[in-house]
Amino acid sequence: MTHAGLAQGSRTNKLRRMDDPHYLSGLQLTGRRVVMIGGGSVAQRRLPRLISAGARVELVSPHTTPSVQGMVDAGELVWHERPYQEGDLRAAWYALACTDDPAVNAAVCAEAERERVFCVRADEGESGSAVTPASGRHGGLLFGVLSGGEPLRSAAVRDSMLDGLHNGTIEDGRRPHPEGTLPGVALVGGGPGDPELITVRGRRLLARADVVVVDRLAPRELLDELAPEVEVVDAAKIPYGRAASQDVINSTLVERAKEGKFVVRLKGGDPYLFGRGFEEVLACAEAGVPVTMVPGITSAFAVPAAADVPVTHRGVAHEVVVVSGHVAPGDDRSLVDWDLLARMKGTIVLMMGVERLPQFAKALLDGGRPADTPVAIIEDGTMRTQRSLRSTLDTVVTDAAVSGVRPPAVIVIGPVAGLAPVS
Repeated sequence: MTHAGLAQGSRTNKLRRMDDPHYLSGLQLTGRRVVMIGGGSVAQRRLPRLISAGARVELVSPHTTPSVQGMVDAGELVWHERPYQEGDLRAAWYALACTDDPAVNAAVCAEAERERVFCVRADEGESGSAVTPASGRHGGLLFGVLSGGEPLRSAAVRDSMLDGLHNGTIEDGRRPHPEGTLPGVALVGGGPGDPELITVRGRRLLARADVVVVDRLAPRELLDELAPEVEVVDAAKIPYGRAASQDVINSTLVERAKEGKFVVRLKGGDPYLFGRGFEEVLACAEAGVPVTMVPGITSAFAVPAAADVPVTHRGVAHEVVVVSGHVAPGDDRSLVDWDLLARMKGTIVLMMGVERLPQFAKALLDGGRPADTPVAIIEDGTMRTQRSLRSTLDTVVTDAAVSGVRPPAVIVIGPVAGLAPVS
């Protein structure tokens, strides 16, 4: 090679290090044969996206992880339980070399080159004819990031873009709704209180809202991220005090949607767990307003977990019952069989039960629940002000009064409430 050739080669290598040379393209793999060699942890990460893309995946490996085995058992892919053999890539559209043996991965890439099949090499990305970008999805968008062999950098940029798209600081270019169509209502569960516990989809839809109808227990910090022109309607249902009529909430959702606005109904916890969410869905359906349902992390399970109270534990509880406390035992409106609950040995999660705690405790004791049954009360769960009280069924009423327990609080009754991590 001449000196000029050497200089040109060095310049090319430098450019390759500074600038990713790959050509980004979206592959339509639906119904097409994709071969993955290797069934370990790398395969476990890569397979779900290939399956969701509709690829006809064939896995070649003498063994798999339990999660990959689950995909096989579910019929999501075909597993050839053996080592790689020459010819495995014949008639494939795409291949992935994901074994922990560099020699095998090199052989797979060599066959792919001969067969003119694009191939990803997981252990040495630049040696393959294709690389897997750090990809993200948002509102119908699918994007990928490559950074010249720096996967952590690609992932960091991808995550930053997703954050920006979710909170609205990056415009997603979404077209306005065609005239005459209804943007509709999104019923979004905001989770137990901590704003970071809302779902990704819930946060994305919230960033698109024209109107937000919000409960007191919804993650209020998220409202500060809304654009100034977004209308916020307070539908706060403050326990045992001022309350917005459900009929007014329903009509607000319908009216704003019919004005051509996208309405997010932001609720605490999960909308379908004592949240009257389905009442709002029915009202919208009756008015012809489309509804998108976004489940939320329910406080019934998340709040105890945040306080190190598992609602189930092997050998301790085989059942969990979530009970609404807005109606007292013995009330004609009550749909709860308190005598049956008292005879249970498992876990009772009592929501909205602080005001009537003396009546609930008495009903369980009268029904036969042991007096020393552990009870945990978690107030302001997942929030900075979270605090917990551990007690027993016979003393919890007094202990709660002394501690000044106030709603919102989740009450856990049963043996699991007596468990605690070893400090």
